[in-house]
Amino acid sequence: MTGIDNVLLQQVIVHKVGNPSRGEELKLSVNPLTLNDEIVKGLLTKYFLGAFNENELYHFTHLSDIELNEVYMYVRRIFEDKSAFTDQSVFLAQFLYSKSTHSKVKEGELYVVLFDDVPFEGETIQAIGIFKSETKETFLKVFSHGQSWEVIQEEGVNINKLDKGCLIFKTNTVEGYKVCVVDNTNKQNDAQYWVTDFLQVQPYADSYHNTNNYLSLCKNFITNEYPEKFDVSKSDQIDLLNRSMDYFKTKEQFNMKEFTEEVMHHQEVVDTFMDYKKNFESSRNFEIEDEFDIHLSAVKKQQRVFKTVLKLDKNFHIYIHGRRDLIEKGYDEMSGKKYYKIFFDEET
Repeated sequence: MTGIDNVLLQQVIVHKVGNPSRGEELKLSVNPLTLNDEIVKGLLTKYFLGAFNENELYHFTHLSDIELNEVYMYVRRIFEDKSAFTDQSVFLAQFLYSKSTHSKVKEGELYVVLFDDVPFEGETIQAIGIFKSETKETFLKVFSHGQSWEVIQEEGVNINKLDKGCLIFKTNTVEGYKVCVVDNTNKQNDAQYWVTDFLQVQPYADSYHNTNNYLSLCKNFITNEYPEKFDVSKSDQIDLLNRSMDYFKTKEQFNMKEFTEEVMHHQEVVDTFMDYKKNFESSRNFEIEDEFDIHLSAVKKQQRVFKTVLKLDKNFHIYIHGRRDLIEKGYDEMSGKKYYKIFFDEET
């Protein structure tokens, strides 16, 4: 998140949340922090807000009634009455503690923060942040000792690496607010308790999420399913990745029929892709629309993870940006090695 220099930290409180399955305790603070140092305030603001992408918005949900979502109600009471801040932060800590039973959940500090003047959608509004710090790093501290210097080690939090966070903007109350989420630990395993069990949030079905989710779908299909179901080379995979990304970079709107015809060409590949899409949506509990506006910020984000590098043993890396027809793969019987032949007009 950018433009946060003028954000105000109204109140900050810290609780220690352990894992009850390991016998770790929940240690609650009685009072919020006393923040008189402007430098510390600035560092905390950067630590809390720097990792969020304000385009990637979620909202609180519940199967039957949004008012049964615990985090939503605790946050709402703070928005309605600032004097309830400490009491509601305790309820948030207790609820997180009850959801921290997975073996991979680490003990850490829970910060609950009341912000003012947070930039969002062209204005500044109030927001509440919920953050958990789980990862500790070792730092060296150098200090003077008489006429010499000494070095000791200390453990602390890296302010450039937020582990888990949730920023709730005071808008769209009835729909479950507008929420940004960060989870930089437990991304790929079953300990996703932060998003699923604790926050209970879902992405807004907007252009950003549709674009982001569809590109994730394409990347997963081309990387995993495509080579399993069809006899294709790595260069064929890269070519399909490039064509998929080029579609999103050159179009303003996405159309499913147009995309499959222009990018995938062959009906058997299209059919396999559509089956994969259904499983992809089911496993993640959301649906991607067949038509939507393409969001450029989501395209730029995904472009960073679309790997179009052909790695040949440990000797060569070939960056392929297009024109699969100018690459020829073969096998040399004399050397017993595979080869790629690349055609070009001039060397630059």
